[in-house]
Amino acid sequence: MPRTLKTVTPMSEDEFFEFCQVNDTLEFERDSHGNIIVMSPTTMSTSSLNFRIGGVMFKWFEQTGLGEFLDSSSGFTLPNGAVRSPDISWVSPERLINLDEEEREKFAHVCPDFVVEIRSKSDSKQYVLEKMTEYIQNGTRLGWMVDRFDRKVYVFREDGSVSTEDFDAVLSGENVLPGLTVDLGTLLKQPKS
Repeated sequence: MPRTLKTVTPMSEDEFFEFCQVNDTLEFERDSHGNIIVMSPTTMSTSSLNFRIGGVMFKWFEQTGLGEFLDSSSGFTLPNGAVRSPDISWVSPERLINLDEEEREKFAHVCPDFVVEIRSKSDSKQYVLEKMTEYIQNGTRLGWMVDRFDRKVYVFREDGSVSTEDFDAVLSGENVLPGLTVDLGTLLKQPKS
């Protein structure tokens, strides 16, 4: 379970960035109230699924050349002040054009157009659902919350709607990532030992 450290006086953006750099063996997020969230490493199963989904997305990127995919080591400063690191994210060319090199070297002030969060054993379902809602409220256009334990995927859309898909579904990038499909049933097959 991620641990939240409450702060009396929230760190500035620069202070939080430096705090993360000095403590680079740990992963942190920051909520919109300035509280620090200590993230725990994921399990092998979660990491494997993350890699598989990311691999399909990279193939789409190779074909289209659109935008930029990022992994969970990228921090984004959302409009509400939170700093989040989705498991997988994609930023459109329209949003990338506004980022200069200096901005890219910090926790960029941009909300990803697309995010994937994979629920780890250490995450409560409610916590991850709330993060997904926060992404949408801050400008994410499409998000998938993959719940390995309930074997469901929650699809969040920019209009605020949420649908639930079973693990045998073929997910679509819809109008955000046109032509992207992710066949979860195929991805979830156990690797050969």
